Amino acid sequence: MKNKSLTQMPDGYLKKTPIFQFILLSILFPLWGAAASLNDILIAQFKSVFALSDFATALVQSAFYGGYFLIAIPASLVIKKTSYKIAVITGLIFYIIGCSLFFPASHMATYMMFLCAIFAIAIGLGFLETSANTYSSMLGPREYATLRLNISQTFTPIGSVVGILLGKYLIFQEGESLDKQLAKMSPEQAHAFSLEMLQHTLQPYKYIIFILIGVLVIFLITKYPSCKAQKVAQSSNKASTPGILETLKYLVGNARFRKGIIAQFLYVGMQVSVWSFTIRLALVLNDDINERSASNFMIYSFIAFFIGKLIANFLMTRFSPKKVLFIYSIIGTCLLAYIVVASNMMAVYAAIAVSMIFGPCWATIYGETLEVVEEKKYTEMAGAILVMAIVGGAVVPAVQGIVSDLLGSIQHAFLVPMICFIYVGYYFYNEMKREQKIKNTIEEKLINVGVK
Repeated sequence: MKNKSLTQMPDGYLKKTPIFQFILLSILFPLWGAAASLNDILIAQFKSVFALSDFATALVQSAFYGGYFLIAIPASLVIKKTSYKIAVITGLIFYIIGCSLFFPASHMATYMMFLCAIFAIAIGLGFLETSANTYSSMLGPREYATLRLNISQTFTPIGSVVGILLGKYLIFQEGESLDKQLAKMSPEQAHAFSLEMLQHTLQPYKYIIFILIGVLVIFLITKYPSCKAQKVAQSSNKASTPGILETLKYLVGNARFRKGIIAQFLYVGMQVSVWSFTIRLALVLNDDINERSASNFMIYSFIAFFIGKLIANFLMTRFSPKKVLFIYSIIGTCLLAYIVVASNMMAVYAAIAVSMIFGPCWATIYGETLEVVEEKKYTEMAGAILVMAIVGGAVVPAVQGIVSDLLGSIQHAFLVPMICFIYVGYYFYNEMKREQKIKNTIEEKLINVGVK
């Protein structure tokens, strides 16, 4: 499936970035951003309607990111056997199926059925992220791979804001908070009201389905380069198709890759945790607002996320990405510590500020970790495992939910993402030191050569 108008290098990277294909691929990023942000709306809705604990509400994220975890390697095998484009098309189809499942879920009115629909969406998004993240980094010169991925990731918060707006106006309703309204009703009235509220959950997914169908059609008719390494494939047939065990052995033996996986796991976990409980935090700290008003704070969070990515993209063209992210990590840790101890709504605004710090983390960790895989025949599987690290979004929010239930304080439970950010900062600090050491070694060699 080669596009002969594009010059592909032996390692799979392109000599020049195809603008239309890159933009179309980047459109996928807000599509999964919208799905992820709708989860934050659903958590607040389901907690009241189904009378759930904080741990139980976090199962929304467990279903979502658990789907990513399970499908990442199968998605990488699809890419290996076919192409990135086929994986994208497969992901869009599963995404459409998952959205369609909200129709029976809203009528069956069981929490488990909603979790199944969310899991199906996650399968589609697992295909999309496994293919699109790596593909974006490959669509152009190798030296700009991380920058390209950061540019594509900049579109994600746009989708996140759209998802929150859809949830705010189509799922949440006017009036008092759901808890207050339900408290005034008889059991029969509360049951009927809950069923009515669940009907609203399918509304955003109707619009998303139409958008997905349009994007799917455009992808079907657009030609894409393969962006697969050719040099190894020419040397021997065996080397061109490494098995799963061989690939895993290589990746497990790569210490920097392992550390990158842990950093990605904890980063995704803390991001999802903060966003999952921001609306809940606002409702707890201000008893006078309802879910629709509280959702504004998530809009501000995603705007801050977007601004943070733009600022980081600017800074990383002038300074080391590792140094930028290390400083970001210090600021983020301090903000999360403030959320724990603040006694008023300033804690919510601190959560919004943390979103600005989140901006460049995912793409930078992904791009830098993928870059340490020097044997490019393992790239597809490495990308899949990095996407599997998204399972942190299934684990860390659940841990935060448990801590919240045990301490009786959603605010104090923000200690969990704070600890995660400390490790992310430690990871970037080590990478920064390693980069500086290499730079110093090169400078010393140049000086020695000059002396001789």
